[in-house]
Amino acid sequence: MRRWPGWIVGWALLTTCWLAAAAADPLAEDALLAQITRRAYDAPEAMLAELQQRWPAQAHHGQPREAAWLLARGRILLQAGQADAAEAIAEQLMSLPDGAGASWLLRALALERAGKPAAPLAQRALTEFDKRCPPGDERRAVREMGCDFRGAWEALRLQQREQYAQGAFALAESSSRRSLALARGGEDKHLAAISLGMLAVALQSQDKIDAARAELRAAETEAAGDLVAGARVRNYEGAIERRARDMAAARSAFEAGLLLAEQADAPHLAAVLRSNLVDSYMHQGMLKEALAAGQRALPVLQRFGDRFYERSLHHNLAVAHIKLRQFEQARLELMRVSEFGVDPSDFVLRARELRELADTWAEAGQFKEALTALHAERELTDRANERNRAAALEELGRKYDSAAKQRDLDLLARDGQLKDQQLANQQLAQKVGFAVGALLLLSLGLVVVTLVRMRRAQARLTANQRLLRAQSERDPLTDLSNRRHFLAVMDQRTREQPDEGFEGALMMIDIDHFKNINDWHGHAAGDAVIVEVARRIRAAVRESDLVVRWGGEEFLVFSPALPGEDLALMADRVLRGIGGETIDTPAGPLRVTASIGFASFPLGGAAGAELRLHWEQAVNWADMVLYKAKAEGRNRGVGITAVEAPNADMLASLLQDFDGACLNGQVQLRQLPGPT
Repeated sequence: MRRWPGWIVGWALLTTCWLAAAAADPLAEDALLAQITRRAYDAPEAMLAELQQRWPAQAHHGQPREAAWLLARGRILLQAGQADAAEAIAEQLMSLPDGAGASWLLRALALERAGKPAAPLAQRALTEFDKRCPPGDERRAVREMGCDFRGAWEALRLQQREQYAQGAFALAESSSRRSLALARGGEDKHLAAISLGMLAVALQSQDKIDAARAELRAAETEAAGDLVAGARVRNYEGAIERRARDMAAARSAFEAGLLLAEQADAPHLAAVLRSNLVDSYMHQGMLKEALAAGQRALPVLQRFGDRFYERSLHHNLAVAHIKLRQFEQARLELMRVSEFGVDPSDFVLRARELRELADTWAEAGQFKEALTALHAERELTDRANERNRAAALEELGRKYDSAAKQRDLDLLARDGQLKDQQLANQQLAQKVGFAVGALLLLSLGLVVVTLVRMRRAQARLTANQRLLRAQSERDPLTDLSNRRHFLAVMDQRTREQPDEGFEGALMMIDIDHFKNINDWHGHAAGDAVIVEVARRIRAAVRESDLVVRWGGEEFLVFSPALPGEDLALMADRVLRGIGGETIDTPAGPLRVTASIGFASFPLGGAAGAELRLHWEQAVNWADMVLYKAKAEGRNRGVGITAVEAPNADMLASLLQDFDGACLNGQVQLRQLPGPT
């Protein structure tokens, strides 16, 4: 005979009394269902049995409370991993007069659990809930209009999650504020505490640190006496401190949350907090503790089918294994990460993970893996930027389409007025013949003027589109070219000389320890450093050279027809230009250095006709020597002076084992020390 934990027995006694009071009060009944659903996060089977046992007469088929109880059952089924049964509940809800919002919400929650974009269905659910939950007076909507504020709150949470994952932090803040208004309108302190935590994370992501900490304090007040809510608030606090790079404070918050989760007998939530602790331990150098915490959390997350945190945990374990130089175990963890796929709504998170992997592989001397991770990160960033640019163009098009349509309507209205006047004047044709002629001329004039205005508007639209495209090829912070412009230049050169291969020199520049500048001195100081470094690079190269902001703190210089010796001199100028003097920032003057990788192509010089590469392969070689410069201690340049390879296939194999090729003398390098 199965023995339930003590809290479940106590819960059963509590619900017996609660249901008696809730039978005549839908708000009390909804509060009970919310409690059962929340407990299902950590004990889905027990809560499913409890719900079935307590199913009331007013929730039977055709009764007014059927939708509320069906939604609770569907949500618990999802927590229990019974997705097909939950889908059947969603179909049943859709057939009810007031069940459409609950049906869409249940389907959105199923998508979230499966690791797929849920925001579109969440928006459908919110549209249905908003019929009884109009923004503004949430308390009145709950008390007088039958607002399902918890359903609307859940739909907003799903939207907020995807907005945050896509980097739309202002929208995430707006969604969090609306969810907070709903929670307070329904007097639900648990939801209010979580809303304040989400709001704090959104504010911190916009560098509003003081406001974020104020919302966290408010969240702690709302969570007083609620162990589960308190644990979740600590989880948000840990996330904020981790993003602020205060790993000691993040660890303290996660450990406090873990203690609360264990006191609440909430194993799923405890596993989530342990998975977050892995990252904190890892960044404090406590690698063995990180692995131990991850190994405790992993089976629990798998048992509860928590794909989001399981995937994140595998990533963190991979980084820990790399730091321990346990490369095979790291690759196994990364294979497990890849099995989860990439949610299109999580481009920002995945790009951040890939950059962390690239840096960790490079620190461990595994340049091939570092390069692979870096290229994947750049591809994701490009996809996200391209999506944002397309959205901007679409919005601009909608704006001018709307203006054009409004002008058409104005023209039709005027034309109608003229026709009405003409019909009225037919009765007085003899008296007002000259007036009719004048009106006809006026009508013609109006048509001509309107057509001229429409053409001017179309010209403005075309000009704005050209301007937007031009701006999309410039970095707004430094006014340098961006990767989009560089790709366009390379594509044009390839079309003009399809069989010639890449010719010219490439210099890849990376600001040393730039994350520390952002974390310790703030993003304003980081921006000042980026702008000044860009200016110094531009001053150190030739007027004809193309300077590109390649990534966050990375720059690329393309120099046509520049021999190796001249390239080394230019790289030395760039090194000394960046690190020779401090940079003034809002946080005070900062000493900044850079690492540089450079090479002239074709790699065999004039005699290297067989070693011609596509420009993307040339960038890979520049990337590789950049990583070599970073591995050698940073504040230096490393350039390729000679490559011994009979053909392109041999050249590709050298890149795969770059360190070995350098040791064997097949790749010869030149070192340029930076300023001391």
